[in-house]
Amino acid sequence: MILSVTMNPSVDISYPIHELKLDAVNRVETVRKTAGGKGLNVARVVAQMEEVVLATGVLGGMIGEFIIQELNKCNIPNDFLKIKKESRNCIAVLHEGMQTEILESGPTLSKEEGIFFLEKFECLLTKATLVTISGSLPKGLPTNFYHQMLEICHKNGIPVIMDSSGESFKQALLYEEKPFAIKPNITELSQLLGIKMEAGIMDLKQALNHELFTGIKWIIVSMGGEGAFVQHGEDYYRVTIPKIEVVNPVGSGDATVAGFAVALHQNQSVENVIKTAMTTGMLNTMEARTGYINVNKFRQYFDFVKVERID
Repeated sequence: MILSVTMNPSVDISYPIHELKLDAVNRVETVRKTAGGKGLNVARVVAQMEEVVLATGVLGGMIGEFIIQELNKCNIPNDFLKIKKESRNCIAVLHEGMQTEILESGPTLSKEEGIFFLEKFECLLTKATLVTISGSLPKGLPTNFYHQMLEICHKNGIPVIMDSSGESFKQALLYEEKPFAIKPNITELSQLLGIKMEAGIMDLKQALNHELFTGIKWIIVSMGGEGAFVQHGEDYYRVTIPKIEVVNPVGSGDATVAGFAVALHQNQSVENVIKTAMTTGMLNTMEARTGYINVNKFRQYFDFVKVERID
């Protein structure tokens, strides 16, 4: 089973309007509300690929109940730590070809709630063979909280795919207990190393040899429409993808993580792991809904992804 962790889930609310008027009334005819958060997007795509998945994290209040209802509608098993504080809404206003986002910060967790989640997390690991950890930490938790989760996973022999950013992500890479795999983009890689990264092969190889990444088995550096650069052990790969119609790029990284997790869970070859990850990311980009893929198109686009090993 793949255990997908989202520590700060949300209800994602989409308001499509023709024109955004400031300091005025804006009326919306069509509103879409979905269970959101990077890890929930991962869980949704894993479930669409017919792998066993369990979504977990921290939820609270009526918003938290709505998220559970939405996951149940999609037949996504879930087991969250329930708190009394209200979970968050994240609003996207789609207007004039642009997207303006209003993101609530979410609940502030107490030290005790953090401990309760770690205890729950360790119990859930007894059923898991692989863990994905995605997104940001809620307020109140220490920046080394992800490292504490990694310690528990290492103790139980469970590999972790981590897709995060910021100080909590960097803290997770400072210790001996590293994630099995990470998926930064160029911007996140630059933030981690404190330098302006370029997408050149030599620059990327040099960056991934930084001591911060020592002990990480897989690193997928996503490069949008340019594909990806992948390190697996001591080997490097350049991945190119076909030109596609970009409908909605939001969540494509989460879909990539989902495909990556499924391929690892199925013990696929190195090349097929990379191709599966990139294909699911592409398919999500072609969908209007975040966290969804057209599985019927999987084989077609899988064959179009090219993986080249480089020296």
